[in-house]
Amino acid sequence: MADGRMPGGVPGARAGVIRHGRQRTSRAWATVLAVLASAVAVVLVSGVSVAAIAAWDLSRSVQPLIVLPPADTDHPDAPPPQIGAYEGGINLLLIGSDSRQGQGTAFGDPEEETGELNDVNILLHISADHSNATVVSFPRDLFVDIPECTNADGDSTGPATDKINTALFYGGVPCAVATIEDLTGLTIPFVAEVQFLGVIAMSNAVGGVPVCVSDRIEDEYTGTYLDPGMHDLSGVDALQFLRTRHGVGDGSDLSRIGNQQVFLSSLVRTVKSSETLGDPFKLYGLAKAALDNMRFSESLANLDTMVSIAIALKDIPEQNIAFVQYPGSVTVEGVYQNEESAAVLFDAIAADQPVLPTGSTGLGSTLGLGGPDEVPVDPAAPVDPAAPVDPAAPVDPAAPVDPAAPPADAGAPVAALPDDVLGQTADEVTCSNGRTLEEQ
Repeated sequence: MADGRMPGGVPGARAGVIRHGRQRTSRAWATVLAVLASAVAVVLVSGVSVAAIAAWDLSRSVQPLIVLPPADTDHPDAPPPQIGAYEGGINLLLIGSDSRQGQGTAFGDPEEETGELNDVNILLHISADHSNATVVSFPRDLFVDIPECTNADGDSTGPATDKINTALFYGGVPCAVATIEDLTGLTIPFVAEVQFLGVIAMSNAVGGVPVCVSDRIEDEYTGTYLDPGMHDLSGVDALQFLRTRHGVGDGSDLSRIGNQQVFLSSLVRTVKSSETLGDPFKLYGLAKAALDNMRFSESLANLDTMVSIAIALKDIPEQNIAFVQYPGSVTVEGVYQNEESAAVLFDAIAADQPVLPTGSTGLGSTLGLGGPDEVPVDPAAPVDPAAPVDPAAPVDPAAPVDPAAPPADAGAPVAALPDDVLGQTADEVTCSNGRTLEEQ
């Protein structure tokens, strides 16, 4: 595993593909940023009568703001001049803090291990033409270079080489942002921070998220016990599913990330479904749950800006939304970067290319019940003319050509990622690869 690749026979492996693996004490938060922004947008731009009330009420819900230092960026802090019209791509960082202050005792002793750690770091990139999005999860034990930062006491800290989840300790959210900017080479003007209760409220707002379990999950640390099959998860059950690591894959943080992507891809499909998009009250509830339970950077705490980002997201096809993990090699000390593979990933993101994970879904998940590999295609089924075309799909020379059809827009070429950049697309129905107490 010196090169960070999984051995053969990894559950969920596609032909010639690979994905995620490991972690520590079970805490992890929802990575629902794209969906939340989309919910805010649909509520605020819909023609239903609840929209005006939602805009007023949501504006009162915004939590205290995160102040970031001025940055040399093409993204202005002010609302965009035209909603939905952005110059260049959009980069937004979601941080999950391990603090349990104000979260009650349901998630463990609030006096225990409540240091300032950014245990979840998820970067959302939307391409400039709004045709694709990439969601990158960073393993919490990933060793990175932390730049010089300023802590809450005004003292200078760093630079240092440390695990990425310590950046919050070195200098709060601005330090976490600076660390990931240095790591990826991207400018990140938008930031949101979420804790335990936010996950519960948001999963409740959509009426639960259906997840597939391929093998029984047993985790006595989070109290997660799920049999194989489909489960609708909401509330504390959804949170604990996202937090579990002992009960999936090899019990590592990387396995937990793969398991989280099972939930996230299903959440995207749930929110983009007619049952959610057609229910303004459900959308409003989702948006309000986000704003009630998240802190935003000053650049993001503006309803026009949220709507603008959401509009850029809401029409992206599910197959063009990729969930990937920052590539790394697991050791007993932590996770070390696979820099060459990471460079391929972030070069593609910087170029606004759609990315295609070519590895497996990793140890935490597997292609399973209802997955794309198991759904036969009916050749007699009518073709949706609005459906995006897979540029890698073979062309039938005998197929009739519509002379009135506009020429196809090839768009940016799809970037095939190295096998150790693990992940999946939102349209892939994957299942959690559970493990029992006897296997732990």
